[in-house]
Amino acid sequence: MLEKRFKLEIVTPGRVMYEDEVESVRAPGVQGSFEVLIEHIPFLALLETGEVSLRKSDTRRFIATSGGVLEVLRTGVTLLLEAAEWAEDIDVDRAEQARARARQRLSERPPNLDVERAEAALKRASNRLRIAGQR
Repeated sequence: MLEKRFKLEIVTPGRVMYEDEVESVRAPGVQGSFEVLIEHIPFLALLETGEVSLRKSDTRRFIATSGGVLEVLRTGVTLLLEAAEWAEDIDVDRAEQARARARQRLSERPPNLDVERAEAALKRASNRLRIAGQR
């Protein structure tokens, strides 16, 4: 059976992280996760902290992201991500330390605490740890 693929490009502020053909990409939209397959209708979606997964043949790879934008065009799909890490590249010790720091800040609630920022840091660290567990 002929596999149906489309071009996918994943870009972060520092680099082109991925550029190849895939069969599907799943992303964490702000209104819920969704999957893009070949010949999907063009659209633009905002992404939140979560998991991006790519499927090519029998291989699935996972990326931890802190959000961005996904654009579907007739020529392919582009993800512009604020930050992104392959599951296999996540430093679990560093992510655990970040989660512990965020939890501590939120439990102690110092007077100058930016609660929204601390909650976002906790969400990012927890997301990285969850995705690292899928290796």
